[in-house]
Amino acid sequence: MDVAKRSAVRDAWRLTKPYWTSEEKWSAWGLLLAVIALNLGNVFISVRINEWNNAFYSALQAFNSGEFFQQLGIFSLLAAFYIAFAVYALYLNQMLQIRWRRWLTSRYLGRWLDGANHYRMQVLGDGADNPDQRIAEDTRMFVELTLGLGIGLLGSIVTLLSFVAILWGLSAQAPLRLLSLNWSIPGYLVWAALAYSFVGTAVTHLIGRSLIRLNFNQQRYEADFRFSLVRVRENAEQIALLKGEGAERVGLMERFAKIATNWLAIMSRQKKLTFFTTSFQQVAIVFPYVVASPAYFAGLFQLGGLMQTASAFSSVQSALSFFANSNTYREFAEWRAVIARLKGFDESIAVGRAACANVPVTSTAQDMQIKALEVWLPKGESTVAADSIVFAPGDRVLVAGPSGSGKSTLFRAIAGIWPLAVGNVTVPVNAKVMMLPQRPYLPIGSLESAIIYPADLGEFTRARIVAVLHDVGLSNYVERLDETGHWSQQLSLGEQQRLGLARAILHKPDFLFLDEATASLDEAAEAVLYRLIEKQLPCTTIISIGHRSTLKIFHKRTLKLLPEGDWYRLYETVSRPAFASLAQASLVPSLSGSRPPNRHYQMEDSNIVILSTMDRRVD
Repeated sequence: MDVAKRSAVRDAWRLTKPYWTSEEKWSAWGLLLAVIALNLGNVFISVRINEWNNAFYSALQAFNSGEFFQQLGIFSLLAAFYIAFAVYALYLNQMLQIRWRRWLTSRYLGRWLDGANHYRMQVLGDGADNPDQRIAEDTRMFVELTLGLGIGLLGSIVTLLSFVAILWGLSAQAPLRLLSLNWSIPGYLVWAALAYSFVGTAVTHLIGRSLIRLNFNQQRYEADFRFSLVRVRENAEQIALLKGEGAERVGLMERFAKIATNWLAIMSRQKKLTFFTTSFQQVAIVFPYVVASPAYFAGLFQLGGLMQTASAFSSVQSALSFFANSNTYREFAEWRAVIARLKGFDESIAVGRAACANVPVTSTAQDMQIKALEVWLPKGESTVAADSIVFAPGDRVLVAGPSGSGKSTLFRAIAGIWPLAVGNVTVPVNAKVMMLPQRPYLPIGSLESAIIYPADLGEFTRARIVAVLHDVGLSNYVERLDETGHWSQQLSLGEQQRLGLARAILHKPDFLFLDEATASLDEAAEAVLYRLIEKQLPCTTIISIGHRSTLKIFHKRTLKLLPEGDWYRLYETVSRPAFASLAQASLVPSLSGSRPPNRHYQMEDSNIVILSTMDRRVD
């Protein structure tokens, strides 16, 4: 076995082992053993039918009607058992498939979604493309193909062992006859079947091995095409406004062209493979008769013996040629491709989990503190640094800076979901932190479930939800709370932002980060909503990103991002009265007292600029 095949077997075992050692292992092994027992039962029936062939055809040759009808009765009984075993083997196999797939899906969903890992995987480039397909399609194919190929291979091995003994005995009864001479070659029928099958399997692999790569690519191209179609559906309004249908059609057809080109390559390879395997299977029908017929015509055994020999030879040859079957080889190629895709998904998940280096830690203090935090982008082209930043209970902070300076990225790092960051972020024990982006996420479902997300239905009373909708200016949606829809498409961006603020008011977080969460509203509406937040969430710390100067009146202090070479550092500007209160609360060192070496003060008219400098740790 070459290195690639050994690697595939190891990868398959790593994917398979967790379920068979999980909490469901006893039921899984019970179902598997039942399926194997039923399949072995059918192998036993096949052996009995092979023996039946001898008696049945010998009765025909002897014109023995009594024996003929007796053998028909025996066949009916054997057929009844065969049908029952086959039906329940399929039923229990499908039961095992759905249980294994359910467990595997739950496991992948948990690891993919755990701790924002799905987001980090995207930021890092997501080496596993289309995770939706990996979880939905590849897990299904892996379970089906693993069970199908595994049980099929086991059945072939048992069939081989069962019929080799029969065929070996028949070889002694009907020795090889060539040139009117009997040649004493022990088990020659077995060796003939072995040679025939070996040639068929070797040629099948030579023709079909490229199907592994082609099937891998086909799954990827199909998933890319489906994902592009979903993006068109989700962005239908913007595409229509920009009259971008032509460009979208060109892009979609380019992706479909990859599907078609790869499919044509699969067709060509399948044609060659099917041509050979079909020819191989057709020749296999008459091959045992050709080998055994000289002994039959020499009168060494009867018609029944010839038919039994042909049946046993066919069973041995089929078992030995398990992978020479075109359908089996195609499934094997698909299985190898699925294993490679799931392995890549596992590796991508592991990379995302390992990249989580700045998860906030809890503290007994009541403040959120940021120390020596440094954030960079995937390509390393810019960096944001912040040090000695404190957010106190009830604080109101505005974060400002040029577009593209990394304000949103800084928020993500504070939340602990940005993988490319180092430093320390501490939050109070049991503190609730909520971040509202410019476009809030609205799940498909009822409007009530979209408002209270991620809480469960019933966590907030209907009266409370209705009151908050009135407060944020969405009174016209009160009657639609039970309506199910795609709300991110039905609501304007301004309405979505109002709904996001309603969600924050309901959840009452201790720290609320607003990333331009009111940017789509006019200044008057924005002012109304900020006053509403102040009234409804008086103890909540509000940290906002915004470009409007009108936001300053709703915040006690301002943090600015200052460019310094190819990166930005954070500094703070506060009025002199605000600075005095901050110093009194020990949130900043006083002007007259001792200060840390990285804190410097600079006077700007009526404001005091607090510079926080730090050495870069990432180049």
